[in-house]
Amino acid sequence: MFTRKTAVMLHRTLWLLFFVQLVVSFTVGLPYPYAVSWLPLIAALGVGIALARHTGKEIEAAARPPVEVDPPVVGRWSALNSPADRTPSHGTHQYGQTYAIDIVAEAEEGERSRPPFAWLWPVARRNEDFPAFGAPLFAVADATVVHAEDGQRDHLSRNSLPAVLYLMVFEATVRVLAGARRVVGNHLILDLGDGTYAVYAHLRRGSLTVRAGDRVTAGQELARCGNSGNSTEPHLHFQLMDGPDLDRARGVPFTWRGIGVPKNKETFESIPGATHPA
Repeated sequence: MFTRKTAVMLHRTLWLLFFVQLVVSFTVGLPYPYAVSWLPLIAALGVGIALARHTGKEIEAAARPPVEVDPPVVGRWSALNSPADRTPSHGTHQYGQTYAIDIVAEAEEGERSRPPFAWLWPVARRNEDFPAFGAPLFAVADATVVHAEDGQRDHLSRNSLPAVLYLMVFEATVRVLAGARRVVGNHLILDLGDGTYAVYAHLRRGSLTVRAGDRVTAGQELARCGNSGNSTEPHLHFQLMDGPDLDRARGVPFTWRGIGVPKNKETFESIPGATHPA
């Protein structure tokens, strides 16, 4: 039976085939007409469009009310790519990201501010320059850990124009071809019950305090914020979805208790047990 998982794998395989042909064509001649080499790209685009439309219709048909959970962080943070402004928030339903949100930590009083986006220089920065790097992340509800990994490296920031272009044109393409785990980087998936799963992505290497099968309680520290995977700077990518498989799951809307869903560039403050908008 042709399933969503099969469609995702076909989409990825077609892209890989196209890029392999492209690389090979620079060294030897292809044994078929040049026009034929573009067929995998055309097919990949077609499968991608069909998959996106089908997933969007599935999400609309199975619309669920927002699931209220605790915020996964404490302190002052700002939202980016928020579902409060648009859905899908990251421009795609892929990997269950329909209602995903990115958040970055803001400096506390007396601390050095988060580095701004640079047009040319510096091209990249150390992770330690960002307040989010190493910030503790907490369980949003009582849950069971179904997946946990933190062996991927934390790369330098990509928050300059040259670095973002490199990320979009080369690095992101390679990560997508390598599969979901290379896109989300080090990550954690929690089973919250009632068919709802929480994803914490771009975690710091070696920072996990739990492993698959562990039971966790709301507010328990799980890991540290990092800059692994397809990430421009240290931040937390958080989302809810309806299954544990990133290639098959569909996004589920969330709301953070005491905060709601912050809009793009909105700064909020999360305090354990009493969170209030900034």
